[in-house]
Amino acid sequence: VMSLFTRFVEIGRVVLVNYGPYEGKIAVIIDVIDQNTALVSGPQKITGVPRHAISFKRMSLTDITIKIERSVRQKALVKAFTEGQVLEKWEKTSWAKKRAARVKRANMNDFDRFKAMLAKKRKSHIVQDAQRKLIKASRTK
Repeated sequence: VMSLFTRFVEIGRVVLVNYGPYEGKIAVIIDVIDQNTALVSGPQKITGVPRHAISFKRMSLTDITIKIERSVRQKALVKAFTEGQVLEKWEKTSWAKKRAARVKRANMNDFDRFKAMLAKKRKSHIVQDAQRKLIKASRTK
């Protein structure tokens, strides 16, 4: 029987914090406190998220996991985090790419938006020209 869910709350699961002062940063579940709360850590040196308790409602589970012990110390967590290449794996995901694109778009100034609009127009003209040529070529056959 196939399981409906693929991501589970487990020690070593990498999560995305989606609310609060660390919103948008990734952390690792170190311990499960109760059915609503987990102890997470960035580690702070790498992601900027200190060890603290956070509600499950304020985090999203990712597909990435690392092998760590329960309530692991900071030094061992940093080692497992870097050996597991968590940041590299996270930056390759489409989720992270979409978030980065959204931030980039939000930080655009007026001239950047204008340049993007012109590029979009140029692209659509190129696509339309190619489409016209294909239609014309199919009619002549």
